[in-house]
Order: sequence, then C-alpha cells, then structure tokens
Amino acid sequence: MKVTVLGMYGGYPYAGKGTSSYLIQTNDYNLLLDCGSGALLSLEQHLNPLELDGVLLSHYHNDHIADVGVLQYYWQLNNQEIAGKELPIYGHAEDQEHFASLTWPDATVGVAYNPAEELTLKSLRITFLKTKHPVTAYAVRIEDTVTKEVLTYTADTAEIPEMIPFAHDSDLLITDTNFSAAKKGKKWHMTSTESAKLALKSGSKKLMLSHLPQKISANQLVKEAEKVVGKQVEVFSAYVGLKIIV
Repeated sequence: MKVTVLGMYGGYPYAGKGTSSYLIQTNDYNLLLDCGSGALLSLEQHLNPLELDGVLLSHYHNDHIADVGVLQYYWQLNNQEIAGKELPIYGHAEDQEHFASLTWPDATVGVAYNPAEELTLKSLRITFLKTKHPVTAYAVRIEDTVTKEVLTYTADTAEIPEMIPFAHDSDLLITDTNFSAAKKGKKWHMTSTESAKLALKSGSKKLMLSHLPQKISANQLVKEAEKVVGKQVEVFSAYVGLKIIV
C-alpha cells in the first residue's frame, strides 16, 4: 500500500499547501481519502484524476471536502475519455444535504457507507469508528487483504479511548494533530503528545502527524511526540508530496 500526502493542514490552506487529502494506492485500487482544499492540483502531480477508483470522505467539514466540487467538474468535463464512467464517492448519510451533493450528473455518484459494517473496495477492507467532533465524523481503518498492511486514519477527533483498539497494530497511523502539547481546555483535535500516546498504546509502527496547525512548527510537534514514544515508534510530520510505502 502506497500513501501520498496531497494536503496536510487543518482548517485552511497555508503557504501554498492544502488541507487534508491522501492518495491510497494498491495493485488494484486508487483511493482518494478526503478531498480538502488543493487536493485536485496535488493529485494531478501523481495520478490522472480519471484513474481514481473511488473517494472516501471521513466527514463534511470544508477542509476535508473543499475540492469535491472541482473534482466533479473535472470528471464531468472529461468523462468522454472513459466512456461516461462515474466516480463513486463514499460518505456517511447522516448529513443528507452534504451526502446528496456527492452525486453529480455524468461525473460522480454518492454511495453511503454503513459505519457499522465493513466496506470492501477490491483488496481494501475498510472499517469505521465514530470520533469526537462537532459534526459526525468517522475514523477509518484500511487493510490491504493481499499484503496485510494496515493504515489507520483518525480523521478529526479529540482524544478518545476507543481509538486505541481501533488502531491496533497499524503499520501507519495518521493522526489529527492540530495542537501542540501545551494546549489546554476543551479540544476537538488531538495534541502532539496525545497522538504519540495513541501510537504507543495501539502498537503502531509509524506515526504521521497531520491535520497540522499553520503557526506551530511541524518539527516542534514531532519532537514533542518523540519524547513520548522514544524509539518504539517512528514519528514524522506530513507534507505535500510525501510518499510512504506502508
């Protein structure tokens, strides 16, 4: 399983870099995981957007879906190249207004995933966990049934104990790390040290800090996380264009 970071900021794009979006590739599937601001431009550097097999959305905050509309236009205006094929966009149906917008004529079709059931996309087996966030959002665990590699993506969430068993034995754990260790009070996202504790307790091998804040150094967040995990977990921050073999 190969992961390419297309955007990694939370909230809004910054310094020419976009918000949450990741290209997940196996031998038989090209999956776009979230589709934040700038995702389409980044995607075009790595894959013809018409070669996508599906899009999976964790929730409907704009920093995770901002480029869905332009991706739909791309498919609509170019689908003669692929004989009118429509791109499936998988999202939850608990927000009917946003879910309905995933279907666009001659371009995309919205497909509701059931968070209580596994979703199978060719060799990918996907399970879901509801997170703690102001809107309905789901963490995603993706297993390549051929290679047995596991990727867990927390999506947007405050720290919750259920995430530990959900992320167990992940080869790569991508965490919502929108705060430094100094953050106190009410939080809808995790801190660097909370991400690190999750990686350690879940037995994850690699930890990628993402959904990053714009005005705190990524190096600072990594150092804070490393103090927690020591050498037991490899820690690094996401950046646009980063490619990882899980």
